[in-house]
Amino acid sequence: MSYKWLKWLILWIPTVTIGVWEYLRHMLLLPFISMDLGNLLAPVFVFLISLTLLRSLFAKLEQMQESLQRERIVKAAFEEREQLARELHDGISQSLFMLSVKLDKLERAQSDSDVQQTTEQIRLTVRHVYDDVRQSIANLHDAPFPEDMSWMQSIHHLAAEIEQTSGIQTTVEWHVQERLLSYKQKVELLAIMREALMNVQKHARAGRIVIRGDYEAAIHSDDSTFRCTILDDGIGVSEQMLYEKGKYGVKMMQERAAAMGWTLTVQAAQHQGTKVEIIGRSI
Repeated sequence: MSYKWLKWLILWIPTVTIGVWEYLRHMLLLPFISMDLGNLLAPVFVFLISLTLLRSLFAKLEQMQESLQRERIVKAAFEEREQLARELHDGISQSLFMLSVKLDKLERAQSDSDVQQTTEQIRLTVRHVYDDVRQSIANLHDAPFPEDMSWMQSIHHLAAEIEQTSGIQTTVEWHVQERLLSYKQKVELLAIMREALMNVQKHARAGRIVIRGDYEAAIHSDDSTFRCTILDDGIGVSEQMLYEKGKYGVKMMQERAAAMGWTLTVQAAQHQGTKVEIIGRSI
């Protein structure tokens, strides 16, 4: 029996019980049972039905709910593993491959300057792997920002972390108040922002990043929207670079945005660099 049918049976059985009892009482039992006695027996019958049939239906309903909850937990775990696998494949595995190539180059170095240059490249690659590992660990946490931090503090903390690890000047221009976004929206938006910033750090060769948040209140409706823009001055991006085989970052951001009913675009900026834009409805 399906979950939907169980709910309908639980709703209709007491009503049908009263209806059948009243029909039998008026059509067949009225000469034998007084009106007062019939009124007294009606809740007794409903109570007995609730103790027997409805009790078993509620037990089945609880079992179904527990089963659905277990399925949701398993699904969430698989999704988390898939996300981690994508990040490992796209970031760490490629960086380790580049590290092995540079070690081979170090073995073939002919002069001290070549050794020094290759050693510096290896150091940068190791730092890059370290950043990817930190990012993967952060994505495994239940929430992307600590509970003792406010929403704005989390954004500035993320910007400072990117600036510290990559040296890219990161500016925050945020004008969306915390109360205008639900907790779930903040969680998903910060995860998308983190992925976008990591992509800039890994691929864009940028010198500056601007994180901007704007809010537009609708005059004649409740469809107020927010707009989050991440703009860098790097080498730009092409359609082929975004969706080439083995690249998961943009796909993961789009999946998160689509799950929230938002639109996400990644395109070349007007003058130089790349612009990531998320537009969604606020609460």
